[in-house]
Amino acid sequence: MTTVLTPASPLSAADRCDRCGAQAYLRVVLISGGELLFCAHHGRKFEPELKKIAAEIQDESGRLNATPASAGDEER
Repeated sequence: MTTVLTPASPLSAADRCDRCGAQAYLRVVLISGGELLFCAHHGRKFEPELKKIAAEIQDESGRLNATPASAGDEER
């Protein structure tokens, strides 16, 4: 049997950490079905255990380090 995972939609500000309620930056699709959402802090804290039970981990925590383009940086 082959499991095909559909691409997950990007996480938004409405997605909240199941542990503390902060904005979620990680979506963990479980092997057993269902998903868990975590903030970057709790995602890092539980990473070793999550890898054991995850079919897929969508990690968008890199967005925390991204700097938004300023108005003066637009392409001309």
